[in-house]
Amino acid sequence: MRQTFNVLFFIRKTRTVKSGETPIMLRISIQGQLAEIQLKRTVKPTQWNQKKERCTGKDAASLEINRYLESVKLRLFDIHRTMEQEDKLINPYEIKRKFLGLDNEHKLFFEVFQEHNDKCRELIGKDYAKVTVSRFDTCLKYFREMALKKYHMKDIPLKELTYAIIQDYIHFLKTEKDLQENTLIRYMKAVKKITNLAIANDWMNKNPFSNIRFHEPEVHKDFLTKEELNVLWKKTFEIPRMELVRDAFLFQCYSGLAFIDLSELKAEHIVEDNQGNLWIRKARQKTNVMCNVPLLDIPIQILEKYKEHPLCKKSGKLLPVLSNQKMNSYLKELADVCGIKKKLTTHTGRYTFSTVVTLANNVSLENVAKMLGHTSTRMTQRYAKVLDQSILRDMQNVRESML
Repeated sequence: MRQTFNVLFFIRKTRTVKSGETPIMLRISIQGQLAEIQLKRTVKPTQWNQKKERCTGKDAASLEINRYLESVKLRLFDIHRTMEQEDKLINPYEIKRKFLGLDNEHKLFFEVFQEHNDKCRELIGKDYAKVTVSRFDTCLKYFREMALKKYHMKDIPLKELTYAIIQDYIHFLKTEKDLQENTLIRYMKAVKKITNLAIANDWMNKNPFSNIRFHEPEVHKDFLTKEELNVLWKKTFEIPRMELVRDAFLFQCYSGLAFIDLSELKAEHIVEDNQGNLWIRKARQKTNVMCNVPLLDIPIQILEKYKEHPLCKKSGKLLPVLSNQKMNSYLKELADVCGIKKKLTTHTGRYTFSTVVTLANNVSLENVAKMLGHTSTRMTQRYAKVLDQSILRDMQNVRESML
């Protein structure tokens, strides 16, 4: 089937040079995929006709620009026609590369990385979460910083990406960006994904990660005990903000919702079964995996408490949740006020649910995984902590069986 191939010229008014002119942009589109190029031509916004995609001026400079744009368009259609005749895989990125005179022998690392990120961005909500694509972007940004600072290079040919450069990047992330081991590993997995892509496409011959091994150390994160949960629930606050933060956090502790899912919770996500039990049935924002959580008494009371809240009525959300940054800031204050000597974050609630509320009460790992929206119990095991009371209970059973 013949692909729809379009070329569009437009100006980017948000970018201007000292003369007040703005650059002319080129957009190549094929079947919904886009690639853009900033051309080496500028024009005054008042002299650009977007409908005709041409300059309106009659002076020599405007006429030269129009001739240039026509030649660019003809060249692009010629590249597309040649690729069709050669029966090659056609997409805007490859046409862009050929137009710029770049072939596979000289593929550039940052350019391939950027194209990868742009494609992933188009799949947010389908194959990728927004936070994942954001991590890809930050990883690329930091790599560019390192290459410019250490090697004075704006890009690196893929065939020249070596073990030594990867090691320099790791050192840069640890010293300049002060990244912890687990965060660093996530960044390196992003880089490795690009090198694997390059190797699969024969853009590079040697794998720079062949002698690099990562070991993700276990992180011991805080969770609240049953007694600490009771202290929070019974605490009276004079400041409405603190009460709101406490209630939102406790809702997480008794439902296992991640912060983004808590903040997006709507009436449509609360369903009643044929026995009158209320459930949260909601696809996780991060993975789109459905989580099914029966509501306990405390979260039901919290929902009832905020039913008539003005912010809830205005937004259509069930809880007037603050931003993640503000929540984490106020949770530190909340811990101090309640005498809890632990670092509380919005993720502490999810750990507390999996550990104290469910597993400590003999809920199976498989059921906890379903409630957390995990695709396998292997993911849930990261949240599973063995409590002293669970060890004591099991050993008491051993003691009784030995009598």
